[in-house]
Amino acid sequence: MVLMMKEKDIDNLPKNSANYSALTPLGFLERAALVYPNRKSIVYNSVEFTWQQTYQRCNCLASALTNHSVSFGTTVAVIAPNVPAMYEAHFGVPMSGAVINAVNIRLNAQTLAFLLGHSQSAVIIVDQEFVSLVEDSLKILAEKEGKFKQPMLIVIADETCDTKALQYSRARGYIEYEKFLETGELNFNWKLPQDEWQSISLGYTSGTTASPKGVVLHHRGAYLMALSSAVTWGMNEGAVYLWTLPMFHCNGWCFTWALAAVCGTNICLRQVTAKGVYSAIADHGVTHFCAAPIVLNTIVNATERETILPLPHIVHVMTAGSAPPPPVLFAMSQRGFRVTHTYGLSETSGPSTICAWKPEWNSLPPGNQARLKARQGVRYVSLEGLDVVDTQNMSPVPADGTTVGEIVFRGNVVMKGYLKNPKANEEAFANGWFHSGDLGVKHPDGYIELKDRSKDIIISGGENISSVEVENILYQHPAILEVSVVSRPDEQWGESPCAFVTLKADNASDQRRMAEEIMKFSRSKMPRYWVPKSVVFGSLPKTATGKIQKHILRTKAKELGTVKKSRL
Repeated sequence: MVLMMKEKDIDNLPKNSANYSALTPLGFLERAALVYPNRKSIVYNSVEFTWQQTYQRCNCLASALTNHSVSFGTTVAVIAPNVPAMYEAHFGVPMSGAVINAVNIRLNAQTLAFLLGHSQSAVIIVDQEFVSLVEDSLKILAEKEGKFKQPMLIVIADETCDTKALQYSRARGYIEYEKFLETGELNFNWKLPQDEWQSISLGYTSGTTASPKGVVLHHRGAYLMALSSAVTWGMNEGAVYLWTLPMFHCNGWCFTWALAAVCGTNICLRQVTAKGVYSAIADHGVTHFCAAPIVLNTIVNATERETILPLPHIVHVMTAGSAPPPPVLFAMSQRGFRVTHTYGLSETSGPSTICAWKPEWNSLPPGNQARLKARQGVRYVSLEGLDVVDTQNMSPVPADGTTVGEIVFRGNVVMKGYLKNPKANEEAFANGWFHSGDLGVKHPDGYIELKDRSKDIIISGGENISSVEVENILYQHPAILEVSVVSRPDEQWGESPCAFVTLKADNASDQRRMAEEIMKFSRSKMPRYWVPKSVVFGSLPKTATGKIQKHILRTKAKELGTVKKSRL
């Protein structure tokens, strides 16, 4: 006879301090310092720290912030490139109980003023290069709000660059970051979150849209995403990671915390160049880095003097953002980089789907492999739900690779919500899913593929045109370095594709001839109604993470005026 345990008995075992702790990535740092105290944690030019030193420095930062009345719920803004202090802030700030607001360094004073005011940042840790920008933004904020409590400014001094900026910040008398750390305690009893739902970070969307929204992430999501990113990518213990992706972009896709989990080494780059990437691989044994497709394009088009080929070992690259053009993926693989394609948003803690590679695909022709690798793939292990749905009734679209719907997410790595924006939250979480605003298809094998942002679809004569698909074809033209396609008003068709193109240096002289050649190439490769009726040459506006700002290009396309109906 089998005795059945009552349901209430098996579920009525209480949580206690021995069997339950709020999930947080902060413990990864303490463990790294315990297990590998003498392993290099951070390398930046001639500066090197071990994991023990990084843990102590983060303790000092948390302690010093606490001494200045920073506590649970306080927002601390950090405005800096990929330097050691930016990495330390991702631990030190939440170890004080506060929320880190890592800010895009390419913002203008007006936008920065909005972010600092909206977030109510009480402390600003700022690199010397951006001190005057912060001052300008605070003046704007003070004029706008009247009564305004001036945040505390802490300046990151960097004697390896921009001596004028360093002299300026010192003349202003602000406390420097290293001096500030000296006011803290090495063995500070830092604060665990009281609840894993407690906020760990605030980040503002900018990307390719014009209106920033404050994305709030929690400790639980950061913990799960950090581990999931390492597991999903196959990042080994002791990995050497190059910071080409800005740490301010969704907390460096949570790799700030993941690197401590795998006890790896952070190689910091203040500025990203193709030469810097290749040199770091050769000098530091870099095994992994993340980059937007535009950065990959820069790497594959580097001059012979900038490159170090063949690579001394396989280098793993994670790319996300807009779909990487298959020609760029193919060129990266030819150079010895193993590219993993992921996709996500700031609202999903960064990349949360992956084009998981299957061994049987290795025997396919290179072109087929590149096309498969360009898909956004399947959900991360930490994401509970992913689908492509009909926007009218929320039903899943057929897995036929052609029916377009909206990509939606559900799970623990999805944001808590947008700060002070209930209307946006209601829209984003409608029907129990997070709505990405991205349009895609689902293939028979379950892999999703992004087709466009809903606002980037071009409707020409009633037919939908995916700007991404037109771009992928144009990238096959040997003279094109970068391209972005948006809609332009068209007298006959309502809208028609307009291609903004950056040419490779040796093809930039005769733009009229090149425009005609690009259109001729397009007519041979794509349906006629897809062919751009306008080609505009020049550099493309980008965010700090390399995303092309299509909202700016759409404005430029409108300013070009309406394409007149052909009289032929």
